Amino acid sequence: MEILVWTVHVLLAIVLIALVLLQHGKGADMGAAFGSGSAGSLFGASGSANFLSRATSLIAAMFFATSMSLTYFSANQTKDVSVMSIMDQAEETDQASADLEKKSAVESDVDVPAQSNSKVNQIPE
Repeated sequence: MEILVWTVHVLLAIVLIALVLLQHGKGADMGAAFGSGSAGSLFGASGSANFLSRATSLIAAMFFATSMSLTYFSANQTKDVSVMSIMDQAEETDQASADLEKKSAVESDVDVPAQSNSKVNQIPE
């Protein structure tokens, strides 16, 4: 179901972008006053403003609905959590900390020769 909503959401976004780009701005009306009117246009003498603005409103409302449904799906995801999986994670954490303690104990037993030009050797005690 979520994949279907994602698909519709992406398609609505593309259609919404196309509808916004097809609409003309407020400055386009000035060109009609000087002889480039849209009397013979595809959408009639009134232009495409009514059709495109209504279609944009409808697509925007559908885009909003799919956005809200995706938010709902995201908030209500169920995770497979059981008592056994929590116990397994605790055991892995305990094992990792035990390994780290063993590693640090082994590293502390190893003698590292001191370097004569090291800053550590130059600090007075």
